[in-house]
Amino acid sequence: MLAPVASAAASAGKHVLVEKPGARRAAELDAVADAAARTGVRVRVGFNHRYHRALRKAHEIFESDVLGEMMFVRGRYGHGGRIGYEKEWRAQPERSGGGELIDQGAHLIDLSRWFLGDFTRILGRTHTYFWDMPVEDNGFLLLETARGQVAFLHAGWTEWKNLFSFEIAGRVGKLEISGLGGSYGVERLTWYRMSPEMGPPETLGWEYPMADDSWHAENAAFFEDIRLGRQPDPGIADAQAMLRIIETVYRETPA
Repeated sequence: MLAPVASAAASAGKHVLVEKPGARRAAELDAVADAAARTGVRVRVGFNHRYHRALRKAHEIFESDVLGEMMFVRGRYGHGGRIGYEKEWRAQPERSGGGELIDQGAHLIDLSRWFLGDFTRILGRTHTYFWDMPVEDNGFLLLETARGQVAFLHAGWTEWKNLFSFEIAGRVGKLEISGLGGSYGVERLTWYRMSPEMGPPETLGWEYPMADDSWHAENAAFFEDIRLGRQPDPGIADAQAMLRIIETVYRETPA
């Protein structure tokens, strides 16, 4: 119902924040984009992980161009579900659009695009290892940009101990984010800064033990989109790019 509700709201002249993934398939967001263009409203897609403190700081460091040319990102994200998980709406493809790849995998793809840009080569596999459900409980991706930069991603509903790990590697430094707070552990950012002599890098670290403020920061950015009349980032195009990657993997994974 995300895309139909967002389309109706935009058609009625309302600014919209629609949660990720925004739709089951990229084409379902065309009507939202058309409505927004017709009425002039702003539509932001809720990829709130961009607004976690560690990731905000990581992107600030990344944009200062101190990591050198980007080489790759490596991301892992997962949890273990709960009793009865196979009976919940996420296990119903007609409602969810897919399994773990479109659930937590969507965040990993969006974050990878945030740091590396668009991907021109998409390889991946999905598999259902544990849960008795018609959608995947694990998704594996190998994505490559036109410049040969790679994102190596794994999202799983069989992690058992909740996990978030995301690394951004440049030629002269690497950023490592771990934890999201709560059951995922304390949110941390570590910057490994390589010296010209190489050897052990200089290491700087930040910890964020306070409550997650990502949704608050995301909403504040949306209010600024509206006030300034700017196009939201991430917006509909970002959600569609993410969904097209997932659709490609779903098509190519053997039944």
